[in-house]
Amino acid sequence: MSSRWSINITPAERVARVVIGGLAAIAGALLMGGAGSTLAVVLELLLVLAGLDLVVTGALGHCPLYARLGRVPASLKERTS
Repeated sequence: MSSRWSINITPAERVARVVIGGLAAIAGALLMGGAGSTLAVVLELLLVLAGLDLVVTGALGHCPLYARLGRVPASLKERTS
C-alpha cells in the first residue's frame, strides 16, 4: 500500500514546524481571551489556524505548497534516488 503523500519536509524542518506552530497556536489562544475588538479576535484566530497548519504539516512531513511548487530538499532527493 503506497502513501498518498510523499515526505517533502526535512526532519529538522518538521521539528521546527511542530514547535513553532504549537507555540503560535497556544499564543493565539491565550491572546484571544483578552481581545478587545473583533479585528483582534480575527487576527488571533488566524494565528491559531496558522500554528495548527504548521503542526499538522510538520507531523505528517508533507507540505502541500511545497508539493505544488515541486520543491523537494536535496537531502530527501538523495534518499529516494
